[in-house]
Amino acid sequence: MLIDNYNSIRQSIDETCIKIGRDPKEVTLIAVSKTKPLSDIEELAASGVTEFGENYPQELAQKYNEISTPVHFHQIGHLQTNKIKYIIDKVTLIHSVDSLHLAEAIDKEAAKRGIISDILIEVNFAAEDTKFGLMPEDTEKLIREISSLHNVKIRGLMTIAPFVENPEDNRPVFKGMRELLLDIKSKNIDNVDMCLLSMGMTNDYKVAVEEGATHVRVGTAIFGARDYSAR
Repeated sequence: MLIDNYNSIRQSIDETCIKIGRDPKEVTLIAVSKTKPLSDIEELAASGVTEFGENYPQELAQKYNEISTPVHFHQIGHLQTNKIKYIIDKVTLIHSVDSLHLAEAIDKEAAKRGIISDILIEVNFAAEDTKFGLMPEDTEKLIREISSLHNVKIRGLMTIAPFVENPEDNRPVFKGMRELLLDIKSKNIDNVDMCLLSMGMTNDYKVAVEEGATHVRVGTAIFGARDYSAR
């Protein structure tokens, strides 16, 4: 059952936290349900799971509208400005903001609905050509620019680390992200609350938790391999 997979990951996170002296309640496990059927989400939700991650706005919106048990959806994939309207009032957190243009578009849509949109700034810490996100050295500048928007609230940072065989290889990435978060937090920028750090996936979430992740995004270890052929 999916809940057994979920509980195994949750237990592993809790044990990792206890080992390093963190409160397990500090770490949110996001079940990455992209491309998976609504029935999978329903199955987990029936057992009390509330946090789910989606990549594709229209898929997220459809699941939001059809699910029988209210849950929290996270937009974790790259977001195009013309897709914001589908999810702006349906997501708990947008993890993947990497430009002023995108933030301004989110702000505009949020204002239309009279809401504040919580966002994370995506950082391409490992400087991979295939990944979205800012370079670390450009992050504070963008945050200061976005901080003036009225309907967007920066809550922290996100990164997608390289896929590696040995999770330890990503420790410098996670450690660097934590240091970047703390550095920006120390600047006390108005309208910026640097308290969330979204990093770590199926193959490296334990190392991410050890280095300070508050949100880990686990899909394959919970739902199994994905089939993208239908997309």
